Amino acid sequence: MRQGVALSVFSSFLFALLYYYATVLHPLSGASIFAWRVVLALPLVALLITRGRDWSSVHAVLVRLRSEPLLVAALLVCGALIGVQLLLFVWAPLHGYGLDVSLGYFLLPLVMVVVGRLVYGERLTPWQKAAVFMAAIGVGHEVLRVGSVSWPTAVVALGYPPYFMLRRRLRLSSLVGLWFDMLLLLPVALWLLYSETPGVVAQFTDRPLLWVLVPLLGVISSVALLCYLIASRRLPLGLFGVLSYVEPVLLFWVAFLLLGEPVTLRAWFTYVPIWVAVLLLVCEGVLALRRGSR
Repeated sequence: MRQGVALSVFSSFLFALLYYYATVLHPLSGASIFAWRVVLALPLVALLITRGRDWSSVHAVLVRLRSEPLLVAALLVCGALIGVQLLLFVWAPLHGYGLDVSLGYFLLPLVMVVVGRLVYGERLTPWQKAAVFMAAIGVGHEVLRVGSVSWPTAVVALGYPPYFMLRRRLRLSSLVGLWFDMLLLLPVALWLLYSETPGVVAQFTDRPLLWVLVPLLGVISSVALLCYLIASRRLPLGLFGVLSYVEPVLLFWVAFLLLGEPVTLRAWFTYVPIWVAVLLLVCEGVLALRRGSR
């Protein structure tokens, strides 16, 4: 369990590093970075499936495609949903939306709680009700402050739940689902690289350090994913869920301290209630783990 905790926290630090790393790859565009990340991640996923001897599960999905035509459309939708998130993750820090995306990741677990209640009929605990109430205060303040929630925040908070719900409906393991996501995104990634070929070649020529930085992007992304998957298997689900809140905290401070995105005094009245909401969920998870250990 100690190794699982260490790997989970380490993966969160690597994802936060990846958030900042996009700014180091100048002059590559967000689309190019997204494309390289997909191309470089696919071999790692294949390696993990090989080590786990899980190609039979991939083959089972291919067999299902023959008898379930709608499965093709569902996989395409999954690929599109996760592709938007991967693209936004590397695009946002380059265009001053780092804080907005981090806020979306803070809101995501709270949105999932609401989805569980409305879609799956799950009962909310008193902790979850209090968390949703505090999050509603933060979101309500943001709407009053700027007239709406920023679109990157909405894309993260509202874009992931349909993806998770669809993956749950398809009954795919995390690794097999990720393989098909990356495989379906590969043509898009290759097209993006091809369409920018003259510019990309010039960028690598003008800045030879990119020959080192781009492969390192694949290393950071792959190691982060590997640590995340190993931690998910070694930790109890409750503890793994609690530790998942480390990443949005790090994303916020990366955007605030390293990317220099400003937070006005009034904006803190949006962040603080949402942070309190997340803290309530963390406290509930810690108490549940203690009860379970006893």
